[in-house]
Amino acid sequence: MKLTHALCLCLALALALPYSHQDHGGDHDNLEHHHHHDDAHIEHHDHHELDRCQGLEMDAVAVNEDGIPLFFKGDHLFKGFDGKSELSNESFAEMDDHHHLAHVDAAFHMHCQEHPDHDHMFFFLDHKVFVYHHHKLEVGYPKEISEVFPGIPNHLDAAVECPKPECDEHSVLFFKDHDIYDYNVKTKAVEKKVFQGMPNCTSALRYMGHHYCFHGHNFCKFDPKTGQMPGKYPKEARDYFMRCSNFSENSDHVERERCSHVHLDAITSDHGGNMYAFRDHHFLRRDEGNHTLTADRTEHAFKEIHSDVDAVFSFNDHLHMIKDDKLYVFQDDEPHNQMDGYPKSVKEELGIEGPIDAAFVCEDHHIAHIIKGNHIYDVELNASPRVAVNNHTIGLFKKIDAAKCDSSGVKVFVGSHFYHFNSTMEFVAARALPEQHRVSMDLFSCEH
Repeated sequence: MKLTHALCLCLALALALPYSHQDHGGDHDNLEHHHHHDDAHIEHHDHHELDRCQGLEMDAVAVNEDGIPLFFKGDHLFKGFDGKSELSNESFAEMDDHHHLAHVDAAFHMHCQEHPDHDHMFFFLDHKVFVYHHHKLEVGYPKEISEVFPGIPNHLDAAVECPKPECDEHSVLFFKDHDIYDYNVKTKAVEKKVFQGMPNCTSALRYMGHHYCFHGHNFCKFDPKTGQMPGKYPKEARDYFMRCSNFSENSDHVERERCSHVHLDAITSDHGGNMYAFRDHHFLRRDEGNHTLTADRTEHAFKEIHSDVDAVFSFNDHLHMIKDDKLYVFQDDEPHNQMDGYPKSVKEELGIEGPIDAAFVCEDHHIAHIIKGNHIYDVELNASPRVAVNNHTIGLFKKIDAAKCDSSGVKVFVGSHFYHFNSTMEFVAARALPEQHRVSMDLFSCEH
């Protein structure tokens, strides 16, 4: 988006964004192309690391074939909701061969079973389109945008797929300045649309069945048929799509932790049934009696824990919190005072080397189930010394973020989703994934 458009957007939204916008989309002349190429060339060699938590305006966003969101900025990309930036050409080498092209303007993942390019990634750079399948460029690409998508202009701002029934027909929505082009994947017909009140999208994303328009470092959820934006928008992208320790002054901490798509680090319930869900430097608590949700920084409630935790489980009216190779034990009643003598090493207390990925104890039991990689171990907590035994391989998941057990069974958390199993034995023996649930919607009753 050019600077003039950015200024218009700021006036329209009456927002004073704290970080400057960089040019994105719009028509470029030869001088601008040369300038972008020089910047990309310098950045490529210096490889200075970008910090998404500084409020970057992303050039493009799309999920890959594994459902992981890719955020593009200049000649860098971020994979998923946390982690450092890396050079785009490390994943998509051929895009770097065209040095007259600047950054990725738009991107989307084609999810249409009838389309020959189903499950492919599409990247738009100036007047070219690149098509990849599992990081391999398809034969004959790049091609002109007009050849692959007739009626769609060059120098796009954003693109996002819209399958049936979210759209009347399987479509791709292309954004350029104030114009929106609805491209019918089957017939190649193009319908120009106007979404009243919707900001100019600098990138767009379909994630977990919802459509998002990013503008600057804000976003709004929108109906791809009408452009209507249900709920209160714009919202801060760093609160929901990135793992950042610090947030804007206007951030609603409970709303953010309920609705964030960033994976949980750990989750458990105390002896009273109150749930604690930890993510980065914060945790969300849901009271069993009235289902009230509260959010706080972890170090405020658990003073000896100064950042994210790896795992947590409840046993004997105490919360056992694991970070790196240390085990901390706190009273689960407030205030959460730490037990004398802790922290101790995970090896000393649980008979297994830290760090670990997840842990849980089921109701009325005294066995801690410890998950490390795709292995699960049993630790008898009433034994002395404690020993990790019964090493089983988890067949369904390579990496688990968190897990908890209650009267309904075992919940296993992977990314933005969780899976329910009736028992630990069923979880370990399972060879097919059960129904997938969304953490934000199905656990915390968020709207998206």
